[in-house]
Amino acid sequence: MRIVRLGLVTASLLALVAGEAAAQGPIRIGFLSPLSGAIAAAGKDMYSGCELYWQETGWQAGGRKLEVTLEDNEGLPATALTKARKLVENDRVHMLAGVILSNVAYALVPYIEAQGIPTIYPINSADDLTQRKRPKWLIRTGFSAGGNMHPFGEYAARTLGYRKIVTIGLDYAFGWETVGGFHRSFEDNGGQVIQKIWVPLNVQDFAPYVSQIRKDADAVFVNGLGRWTLLFAKQWADSGLRGRIPLIANGTYTDEHVLPQLGDESLGVITAHHYSAALETPANQRFRAAYEKAYQRTPGFYGENCYTGARIVGEAIKAIGGRVEDRAAFMAALRGVKITDAPRGPVEMDAYGNPTQNIYVRKVERVGGTLQNTVIHTYPRVSQFWKYNPEEFLKQPVYSREFPPCRHC
Repeated sequence: MRIVRLGLVTASLLALVAGEAAAQGPIRIGFLSPLSGAIAAAGKDMYSGCELYWQETGWQAGGRKLEVTLEDNEGLPATALTKARKLVENDRVHMLAGVILSNVAYALVPYIEAQGIPTIYPINSADDLTQRKRPKWLIRTGFSAGGNMHPFGEYAARTLGYRKIVTIGLDYAFGWETVGGFHRSFEDNGGQVIQKIWVPLNVQDFAPYVSQIRKDADAVFVNGLGRWTLLFAKQWADSGLRGRIPLIANGTYTDEHVLPQLGDESLGVITAHHYSAALETPANQRFRAAYEKAYQRTPGFYGENCYTGARIVGEAIKAIGGRVEDRAAFMAALRGVKITDAPRGPVEMDAYGNPTQNIYVRKVERVGGTLQNTVIHTYPRVSQFWKYNPEEFLKQPVYSREFPPCRHC
């Protein structure tokens, strides 16, 4: 009997020592980013933002060292899934982070849930990730595509005074949800969407789509990012519509990752987003100066989202004393983070795993010879559900090609 008890005590001590040793080991993060392909520039900006924060904190969190493994997912769902499996099953990471495109984000969810691996998407905006199909093991620290556009739909109708708008969107989840959020809010505030044009992701020339724009529109709302912005801006300038029909857009269209490559054709374009490098706050000025010194380029929302996302992860790890092996406690801590002084402004995670934050209406201006997104209006503490009742909102379908229906087309 004494031998059995001694064996139990010895086993308990060994387990305790092993646990303490594990706690002293590094926290391993697997990072998935499109470092090649159509949105490689955005992918590099995303990782740079996280890297900057980790450098500032000495690559530590909760008293433990951080080890980050960066993998190129090429912006492809199949590649992302292969790399995620490698990170989780071979590298034994404690959490996953990254991802930009919505099709990639949705494709990874079944694997994330099956593995029970804590995950943050610092960029991805696919609405249902924090709405109808909320994963247990995932939060996002960026934004909801449709949610960001709800205030802008109101602004276009009430402040800009537009009554008839044509929308042009990329034909996948991000485009549908961006256009959908704008569409619903714009029409709820008295406007009419009179035409919806969808563009395939492999588009090489926007001319056939721009030529379809109805000439009786008060304005055109375009959804774009990366190379798609550059293609559209060139065609917009060549079409002769600039100066005849105002152009407004979602925030990624003129984000700082693409803004330096645009020209006078983009002056005056009004957009809405939760960040602008031109924000004149002490927190953003410090962040921008540090980012430009480290990477010799102006930060866009990709960099800021990941910088703040990395901080949210760090705050959560600190809250649980570095015990990331307790996955449930780690996820609960991630969902409870509040930050008052992020570069973008105050950020508070909601009950659905999405940040409540300011939305800024910006106008492209040339300042000191450089284009910038000048903030002209701020909507404070915007929920992904805007002014809608969440329970009622979630009864409607996710924004899509068909919803909201184009009743005035």
